[in-house]
Order: sequence, then C-alpha cells, then structure tokens
Amino acid sequence: MMGVLAICTAIPTASFAQEKIVPDVTTQAEEMTFPWDLEKCIDYAIVHNITIKTRELTVEDSQLNKSDAKWARLPNLNASAGQNYNWGRSVSPETNTFSDVNSRSTSFSLSTSVPLFTGLRIPNQYKLSKVQLAASLADLEQAKEDLSVQIAQQYLQVLFTKELFGIAKEQAQLSQTQYERFQQLFQVGKTAQSDVAEAQARVAQDQYSVTSANNDYQLAKLDLAQLLELSSMDQFSIVSPTNITVDNVLIPIDEVYSNALNTRAEMRAATLRYKGSKYSIAIANSAYYPTLSAGGNLGTGYNKIGGFDAEGFSKQLDHNLNKSVGISLSIPIFNRFSTRNNVRRARLQRDQYALQLDDTKKKLYKEIQQAWYNAAASQAQYESALVAKQANQEAFNLMQKKFMQGQATSLQFTESKINLMKSVSEQLQAKYQYLFRTKILQFYDGQALK
Repeated sequence: MMGVLAICTAIPTASFAQEKIVPDVTTQAEEMTFPWDLEKCIDYAIVHNITIKTRELTVEDSQLNKSDAKWARLPNLNASAGQNYNWGRSVSPETNTFSDVNSRSTSFSLSTSVPLFTGLRIPNQYKLSKVQLAASLADLEQAKEDLSVQIAQQYLQVLFTKELFGIAKEQAQLSQTQYERFQQLFQVGKTAQSDVAEAQARVAQDQYSVTSANNDYQLAKLDLAQLLELSSMDQFSIVSPTNITVDNVLIPIDEVYSNALNTRAEMRAATLRYKGSKYSIAIANSAYYPTLSAGGNLGTGYNKIGGFDAEGFSKQLDHNLNKSVGISLSIPIFNRFSTRNNVRRARLQRDQYALQLDDTKKKLYKEIQQAWYNAAASQAQYESALVAKQANQEAFNLMQKKFMQGQATSLQFTESKINLMKSVSEQLQAKYQYLFRTKILQFYDGQALK
C-alpha cells in the first residue's frame, strides 16, 4: 500500500466492551441499531465498496483467462450442416451439355483438431495465466488494505470529535453550575451583578462550543457512513475504546522492512508480474518454432438432380460417408520480423517490471522509515501532551477553588479554563495521532488493522 503515510490520523487499537457483530448485507437498517467497531466497519466497507467490487471482477476475468489457457491443450470438435438448391442452365450429367437443371444437395460434417506441438506456447500461457491471477488477487488485497486505512482514518475522526463533544458538554455543565452559584451569592449580597453577567456569558459561550462540537461529531459520522456506503446514519454509532495503552518499544525499521517484503500486497503483485515476464518472453519465442497439429474429418451428403433418379436420402448418406485424418506441420520462415520484435517487446516489459519491483521496494522502505520516525516523534509528543494536560488540570482545580472563594478574578479563572481546554484538545489529538502512527508501523509489519 503506497501513500498510506499521507493520512495523518490515528487508529484506536484498544479492546472494546461491546460484542462484535459481523455485517449482514441484507439487514443494513437492523444492524445500524448496534454500535459498530473498527473491524465491523472495515468488513462492511469491503463488501459494499465499488472499487473492491471492480477488483473482484478483474480477478474473475483472470480466472477465466487461466481456464482458457488450461484447456487449450484439448482437441476441438465442430459440426456443420448445409442445404443447397440450384436451378438454371448447367452441364447435364447425362448428356454433358448445357440445359436447364434443377438440383438440391444436403451435407453433414464433423471435424476435430488437436495441437501436438506449439513451441511450448500453450504451457507457458498457462503458467503466465496463473501468475497473472495471483497478481490480481494481490491487487485486490491491496485495495482492501487501502480501504481499511481510509475507514480507520474516518473512524478515528468520529472518536476524536465524540470525545471533544463530551468534554464541551462537561465544561458547559460546569459553567452552568458556577452561574447558578453566582446567582445565589448575588441574592445574599456577596457578589456583584457584573460577576453574574460574566458567568452567564460563559454559559452562553460554552453552549455555543457544545453546538459546534456536536456539529463536528455529526459531520464526522456522516463522512464515515458515506464511506461505508450506508443509506442512512440516523441510528449509526460506533464503539468507543475502553482503554488505551502506550507501548514504549517500537519495532526496529529493518525488522519491519524484512517482514513487509514478504507480507505486503504491493510487493507480491510487483514480484509476480516480474516473474510472469519470463513466460511472456517464452511465449514470444515460441513463434520461432514449427507447429504440429493433428486433425480428422467425417462427412457425408445427399444430392438430387431434377429429372434423374437418385438413391434415397438415408442410403446416400451411408454410401457418401467419407473419413479423413491427417497431420499438419507449419514451419515459420519469414514473417516480416514480427516475431523478433515481439520478443524484444517482451524483454522490454520484463525490464520495466524489474524497475517497478525495485521502485516498489525503495518506496516501501522510505514509507517504513518515515512511519518509524513519525511513531517515535508522536510517542514523545503524546507523553508531553499528557503531562501538560495533567498540569493544567491541577492548575484549573486550584484556580476554581480560589475563584469560588473570591481569591481570584473572573479573568484569571477564564484564562485557566481556556488553558485546560487547549491542553485537553492537544492531548486527544496527540493520542490518536500516536495510535495511528504506531498502528501503521505494525501494519507494515504484517499485523491487521482490526
């Protein structure tokens, strides 16, 4: 899968509390009442995605090509029948002079031929068709992997916006509680009217933040539902991870690359196409060799000329029965250099596939190298963001106590709250980014996204 690092989002790898449900393509509306986890989203998308279906049709076509090549060794069998009517002037068989003659004839034949030697073209075509089928299957797997990454990207976006929505609601509830507290203090003369107005303004601002966060969450769900080809998202929801663990040990780059060479679908496809190029060269070379085939024919017919007696239909068919068998040898002598050019084209294609294979290896190593350094950087960023969040949370708790006791101003309290919200948002973003990048590294190592 090339270009996967361009998707800068995260993939949750935690365990889920709900039981996983396997998608059923016939009961979409019923399944949407249950929370979907990442595996279910990927499975459902693979079944319904148009690109995947197109690749599956390509695989079926490759299977048919393989079947054609496999049965090309067998003899063919063809039957034919004909009925002719003739009238007008023609040579009379009795007088050997021209006269008006009416006649009719019926013919039947059965023929067969079998290739005996084709310069090894048929066995090489069969070998090539098997390699091409395997390459098509690898392309299909790569398409599924690419789609899985896209699904995981949007799945994370839903989780991210959902958590921000929950935090916004908590902050709005906190502001509402503080506003009610200020109202009580104002009624007993322990606070000013301006403090009540500021608290009310904070409630309105936090409610706006809740609405904005909810809109982001709903849009993220809509994008995921559309990516899954769902017709509706009214009851669509996803499972949230119950726990997230940070693994401080990253898989070494060379180890990941070594495993990726054997497991990545794009590597298998490129390797198979290069392997198949030698069969293409052999097929082109087969035109230099003679071809030998055997054949046979069985035929009979019926003739009737007007004005003359003739045997009955069945007797003529029996008496006119003819049989033949033979062997045909075709020796190529000169074909305007087409065979030579076809061989050269096949060798050029082999060289092209060799370059594509080398390019695939280099791109894969670069992606793994970048994935490793991104994972290491995001790990440090996540740990720093977690420390910053904890520090801002403690600072906010202290400021909240001071503010409620009249030892801090409203401006100080608001600034502390803004710092906390910023650190929470940064910590969430760093968390999912870290999960994505470490999961991508594991993905290159051959581990499934699910």
